[in-house]
Amino acid sequence: MNAILLLPAGIVLLNVFALVLVLLRAPLFRLPVYWPMVLNIGLSIAPAVVLGIGLVLVMVIVALFPNQLLLLVVIALVVVVWLLLLPNAAYLVTELNFSHRRPTGDPAPLWYDIVMVLALALSGVLNMLMNVLLVQFAYVLLVRPNDDDPYRQPDSWLLVALTLVLVSVGIYLGRYIRFNTWDLLHPSSFARKLVEHFRVPAHLRTLAGFVVVHAVFFAVLYLLVVAPVLLMVAAVSR
Repeated sequence: MNAILLLPAGIVLLNVFALVLVLLRAPLFRLPVYWPMVLNIGLSIAPAVVLGIGLVLVMVIVALFPNQLLLLVVIALVVVVWLLLLPNAAYLVTELNFSHRRPTGDPAPLWYDIVMVLALALSGVLNMLMNVLLVQFAYVLLVRPNDDDPYRQPDSWLLVALTLVLVSVGIYLGRYIRFNTWDLLHPSSFARKLVEHFRVPAHLRTLAGFVVVHAVFFAVLYLLVVAPVLLMVAAVSR
């Protein structure tokens, strides 16, 4: 069980390390704090916070207000909010463009910014993958509670694949159309910008390439880094 905890502990440490590097950059090199990076770290943690709140609500409903319809409504709302926030975590991979640096004469050495941005990007990607792992695990518990080997079935893996595709679409919308999650509060404006953007055929091709490359990248990382932990948990729980 201690080995299983290494992954979440390592992800927490990576988040802390990235945040420390971002904050230290200011006093070390006499620069203002680059607050968008700090905000992005907070946004990358938000989906896990939503899952935590959702778990507490489910436990309260089961213990105090046992009602199947209410439980399903709460689970559905939590999943929707979680899915809308999830691209914010993986979006940190786009920080690799080093847009925070001055075009010339930046006092922060490049080696420092390389490590800082890599830590930031990896923390966001791993935050997202860990969220997907938790949801896959919860899905299996709900849908296949009596299956001795539920991960042998393809449904939870298809759910993972669909989630990674949707995350990749969300990153594209954030990077190329500059959408944020809260833009959905203005659906007419959101729809208008979306239609205007994809009226250009080249943008559809860019979307397809962007989503395929990012989804495959996330899937490979999921299989290499995260899925073994999931299967280890399943083996221990048998």
